[in-house]
Amino acid sequence: MNSSVRVAVQGEVGSNSDAAVQQMLPGATVIPCESFTAAFDAVHEGRADRALIPVENSSAGRVADPHLLLPNSNLHIIGEFFLPIHFDLVAAPSATFETIEVVRSHVHAFGQCSQLLRERGWRTHISADTAGAAREVALLGDPSIAALAPKGVAERFDLKVLRSHVEDSAMNATRFVLLSPEPQITTSRPAITTILFRVRNVPAALYKCLGGFATNSVNITKLESYQIGGTFFASQFYVDIDGHLDDKNVQLALEELEFFVTDLKILGSYPAHPYRGHLREGGGQS
Repeated sequence: MNSSVRVAVQGEVGSNSDAAVQQMLPGATVIPCESFTAAFDAVHEGRADRALIPVENSSAGRVADPHLLLPNSNLHIIGEFFLPIHFDLVAAPSATFETIEVVRSHVHAFGQCSQLLRERGWRTHISADTAGAAREVALLGDPSIAALAPKGVAERFDLKVLRSHVEDSAMNATRFVLLSPEPQITTSRPAITTILFRVRNVPAALYKCLGGFATNSVNITKLESYQIGGTFFASQFYVDIDGHLDDKNVQLALEELEFFVTDLKILGSYPAHPYRGHLREGGGQS
């Protein structure tokens, strides 16, 4: 990666997605987009070479929109990045804790700072992204309105930091995936492989699907399901596994999987981010 690489993100300059690009791909050009759909479209239309998209947060869980967009995006995961997330509570220079009534931010930020919001009883207002929320507060100039924003954004908009590190957990982190229009299968280890599939309509189909991973000693690090086609009858599964497509045990597990699924897609086999070492030390993998 170099300065000629253009990376689309959902959010404004100063958002967490912008910070993730700067750390993962120093020198890359960030293409801010209003929505996840717009970020995907920027890659499809050639205005960006890559997209860096958040898919889950350690406190607030899955980021829903990217999971819905990925299956039909024709984009491939070529990397991942874990960004520690910290929030400042920012407001107009004349504001104090006592004047605040409403807090603005991205919807996922509220789930990461729920303890403070609950303690103070503040109302919330959803903004497109965290940096955009700070910009809105600066434009309004109302001492009753604050924002949850990344570190450094307050200075950008001449706002006051009422309190730093207001996230619920000091270990708060968001996982991003790097998307490309062309597949790039890594040769490095350790690796993560991401797959999508639908189960066949047979008894115990999901149990049988997962059995192949167990018997071949393949560790599943993420398993998500969601409905497709606007019905309650068809489920699609998103799975991250420890291992590379070329690993023999992964190949055997996928061969078994194909007996019980339809529409199997390999979204990517890419380098595992070093942060996963902290996850393994703390447990929580299966």
